[in-house]
Amino acid sequence: MSIKRIDVGSRMSGAVVHGNTVYLAGQVGEGESVTDQCKSSLAEVDRLLAASGSSKSKILQTIIYLSDMSTFGEMNAVWEGWIDPANPPARATSEAKLAAPKYKVEFIITAALD
Repeated sequence: MSIKRIDVGSRMSGAVVHGNTVYLAGQVGEGESVTDQCKSSLAEVDRLLAASGSSKSKILQTIIYLSDMSTFGEMNAVWEGWIDPANPPARATSEAKLAAPKYKVEFIITAALD
């Protein structure tokens, strides 16, 4: 089975397609607020899924890390406006120390191909 890598860098790829599954690298966004970072990172998820031949309606699982669980409601407000309501994925959310203090949220996505 072939492996296709998208946005290959020296440390990681933005997405990897193996078989009928797309694995995205963890996505963090820009901005000061959780809302801004969610919107920015989910826009990048859309771009990577499209480049992989998939879409948010094909997301199988999402793991979300928040730097502060008190922002859970703020993140959910953006998430619920973004997901395909007819095809919500399996999801887990945890609090974690992220790669840099400026990051407030990170999304890890696994999806099927269209």
